[in-house]
Amino acid sequence: MTKTETAEKELICILCPLGCKMKVSGVADNPEGLTIRGQQCKIGREYAYEEYTNPTRTLTSTVVINNAPLARLPVKTSKPLPKELIYKAMEEINKVELTAPVKMGTVVIENLLDTGIDVVTTRSLG
Repeated sequence: MTKTETAEKELICILCPLGCKMKVSGVADNPEGLTIRGQQCKIGREYAYEEYTNPTRTLTSTVVINNAPLARLPVKTSKPLPKELIYKAMEEINKVELTAPVKMGTVVIENLLDTGIDVVTTRSLG
């Protein structure tokens, strides 16, 4: 869908235990023209808007680590990444190979795909 096409998307809000089933329709580049139905609170409406116009995800994965008791070290993006970049991001993450010791919070990829988002370790190892 281009930003000027009208479409309807069904979403389930993940921000609270209610799990509201919502329908969003309209043109993505016209926020005032979006119709959002099914939300039970304000944050549900905000979630639906963001998910419809600019979906992002925090990417979690693992990288190879040498000289450590485990073969792989968990990593994640420092901020949510545009959803359409996930496969390209994984290609870059899969190239990383570290050597222990490595501390939690170490940046292993700086400015991933020129997004300003880093990939950091989520545990210490070694």
